[in-house]
Amino acid sequence: MEWDWNFVVEILPTLAEGAKITILATLLGFAFAAVFGLGLALLRRSPSKAISWTTASFAEFIRGTPLLVQLYFLFYILPDLGLTLSPLTAGVIGLGIHYGTYTAEVYRAGIENVARGQWEAAKACNLSSGQTWRHIILPQAIAPMVPALANYLIAMFKETPLLSAITVLELMNQARSIANYNYRYIEPITLVGAFFLVISLVAVVIIRLLQRQFGAINGRRAA
Repeated sequence: MEWDWNFVVEILPTLAEGAKITILATLLGFAFAAVFGLGLALLRRSPSKAISWTTASFAEFIRGTPLLVQLYFLFYILPDLGLTLSPLTAGVIGLGIHYGTYTAEVYRAGIENVARGQWEAAKACNLSSGQTWRHIILPQAIAPMVPALANYLIAMFKETPLLSAITVLELMNQARSIANYNYRYIEPITLVGAFFLVISLVAVVIIRLLQRQFGAINGRRAA
């Protein structure tokens, strides 16, 4: 079967709609994961062993089960328990919770990487807990976190095709529908692969720029 450029032009608008949903689900899911992961990281640092152990067990359970199973639970099982979510909402929450358990470890490592002397210096200066986190700890912890967090963003982006299992009309779902309807697979699937490749490469460039930016900021603070 030969490549048909006319068919490519015909299906591009449909694929573009799917691409919008893919990008939207990724960004919303990552925002959820960033906030949820920070909450988990702070709970893991709780002086209460019960809270710390429960949080760690929850994170291990989520990391130990497939994302696809979690998506099925949110979309197909929760309605039986009285909670119905739209496909996109279920997908965003599923991605956010799953990757939140990974970003939590990134936060925890970044925070623990800050020298203990910084905490003691903040205490000696009579800074409040909020001021210590905002002005001392987080500015130093963010730079080492950027590469790992960005890698999880890219990984999440590549996993959005799983959302087709819960009827989200993301890019892969649209491409599969086009292919099944027209019995032509080479154009839609190739375009999907090219789209994911281009976005991933662009993301890598942005990540490197962010690393340099945060590195320069930290360098000026240290000076």
